[in-house]
Amino acid sequence: MASLVDRHTGFVAALREAGLPVSVAEGLDAVRAMQVVDLLDRDSLRAAYAATVVKRPQHRPTFDTLFDLWFPAAIGDGAGAPAERDRPARTLGADGNPVPPALDPEVQRRREELMELFLSGDDAALRQFARNAVAEYGRTPGQESWFSSGVLRALSPETLMAGLLNAVLTGQERGGMAERVARRTFRDRIARFEDLVASEVRRRIAEDTGVQRTARLAVRPPLERLDFSSANRADLAALRREVYPLARKLASKLVQKQRHGKRGRLDFRRTVRASLASGGVPLTTHYRPRRPHKPELVVLCDASDSVSAFAHFTLLLTFALREQFSKVRAFAFIDATDEITKYFAPGADVTDAMTRMAAEADLVWITGRSNYGHAIKVFDDRYSDAITPKTSLLVLGDARSNYGELSLPILRSMVDRTRHAYWLNPEPRRLWDTGDSAASRYGDLVPMFECRNLTQLAAFIEELA
Repeated sequence: MASLVDRHTGFVAALREAGLPVSVAEGLDAVRAMQVVDLLDRDSLRAAYAATVVKRPQHRPTFDTLFDLWFPAAIGDGAGAPAERDRPARTLGADGNPVPPALDPEVQRRREELMELFLSGDDAALRQFARNAVAEYGRTPGQESWFSSGVLRALSPETLMAGLLNAVLTGQERGGMAERVARRTFRDRIARFEDLVASEVRRRIAEDTGVQRTARLAVRPPLERLDFSSANRADLAALRREVYPLARKLASKLVQKQRHGKRGRLDFRRTVRASLASGGVPLTTHYRPRRPHKPELVVLCDASDSVSAFAHFTLLLTFALREQFSKVRAFAFIDATDEITKYFAPGADVTDAMTRMAAEADLVWITGRSNYGHAIKVFDDRYSDAITPKTSLLVLGDARSNYGELSLPILRSMVDRTRHAYWLNPEPRRLWDTGDSAASRYGDLVPMFECRNLTQLAAFIEELA
């Protein structure tokens, strides 16, 4: 049993490791808050911690998961579940094996009990039931670990919906507002039960294998620190909402660099007029104001299997950027290059666009393995008109060319023709120049930035200033 100080320091360290920004001062604030709450009241303790260390609503699920691991309601079978010797024996069939849950009277009794809890909405009783259910069905005979799947497969809470609706809608017309409200209520209670089961399983695994290891496996980083390579479809939808403000900021930074980098053409007439005050000597020169316009953007994206998840993010970024630039042309490559701008129709789904691109775009030359040199050469041969003095070039890829050619002179010529050029690399910087990586050689021509999550993308945009 760790001391309260050890649990506090371990909990704060776990929050930081999970990506939550918890400063030293905020950790001390949490300690001060603990002095004025009842430490035996977990809800008060949870609220005290949340008030001092959680800054964004998106961080709350991660906080709750870690809090339940570091400050569990109880430890061991003392959590309220029956001990192994007191648990009811599973019904055995003629062959000596447990009968399926649908035929087990004990399981059916448990399902009826669970249904009553869903009807009553008693959260404390539901929590106790989840603990007991994990103790009874969470571990397969002969296995040492715990799983939520065994509990949910045995009790099948989602199949109780029809009975729940029949119980509360007796004599009422079906399909109306009452049914919709009841269905939503029971759906929320079923989801709550599934969350309680998952929490209890994590608690028991933590007892067996250690809190730190369980925390690393159970907690996903917050969205802004989520590695693009591990994003699922739901994450992509959330990332799309976060990328739009970053795209606007990126466009504004490029416009500022353009405005500050070059002045307009010399205004000869105003300069001569001003020189009359100094005897015809042009002490002050005047320039015509530059015409404000959105910059043009060319995105060159590696679509090989090694960076396929990052390519999804690339499409997200391109979707967002097209609204901030006067012209956006997107190109994908593996060992050949093809334009994929046509897939960016208004309202198109990013995942569907990625599927279409993989099926229709001409990205493979011979092997279908990354060949940056040949891809750059194809781009320069077919699409050299995309690069103009007004263009900002954004390359997205890991710079791994399978030891093939690099076409550095062609890339240098492309960069010289652009207004700006930047390279976002999804690999950790420590892996650059290892194996077949040519990160430094490409980085000598194009400023290269590590970009694996939204935090690093925001940092890249800030550096443009």
